[in-house]
Amino acid sequence: MEYTVQKLGKMAGISTRTLRYYDEIGILKPARINSSGYRIYGKQEVSQLQQILFYRELGVSLENIKIILSAPSFDSKNALREHHKNLLARREQLDLLIANVEKTIAESEGRIIMSDKEKFEGFKQKMIDENEAKYGKEVRAKYGDEQVEKSNKIFKNMTKEQYDDFEKLGASVLDTLKAAFETGDPACELAQKAADLHRQWLSFAWGSYTKEAHAGIAQMYVDDERFTAYYDKEQPGLAVFLRDAVLIYTGMKE
Repeated sequence: MEYTVQKLGKMAGISTRTLRYYDEIGILKPARINSSGYRIYGKQEVSQLQQILFYRELGVSLENIKIILSAPSFDSKNALREHHKNLLARREQLDLLIANVEKTIAESEGRIIMSDKEKFEGFKQKMIDENEAKYGKEVRAKYGDEQVEKSNKIFKNMTKEQYDDFEKLGASVLDTLKAAFETGDPACELAQKAADLHRQWLSFAWGSYTKEAHAGIAQMYVDDERFTAYYDKEQPGLAVFLRDAVLIYTGMKE
C-alpha cells in the first residue's frame, strides 16, 4: 500500500505540513516522487513514521530522533519493546495521578485525610519516569539497576520538607558553582564548596556516597551532551568546571 502526503497525514493524525517538514530535515523521506511531483510513502516509511511519533510522544526531540533512527545499531523491534516499557511506565504514572486526584476530592469532602507525602506521590513518580526516559539507560549501565532502584525509592519516600530541602540544595550547588566559575580556578575555596554541596545533593538522593561514584557522575556530566547542556545553559563551560572541581575534591584528578 502506498500513500500520498494527504492520505498518510490523515491516517496518522498529523498535518501534511509536518510530513513535508520531516522530509526537509531528512527524518522521513518519501519512498519516491511520482510523475506528478507528489511524495509517495510506502510500508517502510509508514513504520518509520510510527517510530517517530512514538518517540515524539515520549518527549524526544526531532534532532535526537533523527540520530537514533539513522544509527547503524538501530533495531526497530528493540525500539518497540522500549516504547512499550516506557508507555506502561507512563500509564502507571497517570494511574497514580488519577488516584491522587480522587483522594484529594475525597479529602475536600471530608471523607478521608491525606498525608503531605500522599499529596505528592504522583508528581514524584512523573519526575522519576522522565529521568528514566532521558538518562536511565546510561545511569543504569554505569551504576547498576540496584543503585538506581534504591535512589528512586528514596526519592519517592521523601516528605515534602525533605524534597524542599533537596531542591534548595540543588539550587545552592548551581549558585555557588556559578560564583566559583568567575574565579576560573576549580581548586579555589568556593569551587570546593560547590563540590561539597554537590556531594550532599547526591547523597540526599543516593542514600550513600563514594568518592569514585562522585567523580564518575561528574565525568558523565562532560561525556554526555544532555548533562552538559543542563549545566552549560546556566554558564557555558560550567559542566567541565564542576567536573574538575569534583575530581580535585575527591582526589581523583590525575
